[in-house]
Amino acid sequence: MNETNVCLGDRYQMGTAIVEVSQARQPCWKLNLRFGHPQISKLTQDHKKTGWYYRVLQEGQVTTGDSIILLERPLPDWPLDRLLHVLYHEPLNFSLLEEMTQLEPLAQSWKQTIMTRLETGQVENWDKRLYNNYSSEQ
Repeated sequence: MNETNVCLGDRYQMGTAIVEVSQARQPCWKLNLRFGHPQISKLTQDHKKTGWYYRVLQEGQVTTGDSIILLERPLPDWPLDRLLHVLYHEPLNFSLLEEMTQLEPLAQSWKQTIMTRLETGQVENWDKRLYNNYSSEQ
């Protein structure tokens, strides 16, 4: 499983739990500190290898060795690397941003970011998220 073959809205059974992919992660400055490299967060973002978040649809028990079973893929045209590509590499592609606002499983925080871009025609500043106060060269 990676950002090219996991799609927004994918539903998986893990043990007795059922989860849904709700968004890709947005790397932050903590990666820079963890790995002792001032550009790791930016490189992670640029290469679209961010990981993702699930929302829990059905609570359950998950233990080591449980299978991860794809139950449903409602948005096969929206793998996570496509979302990340629009977010970071075509951040003002208004037609794709508009399409993304209609993706029902997409987390509300992402929809708000997209709506702000559509309303202002500007991309938010990523520096605080990517670098914060990391003291090495940027």
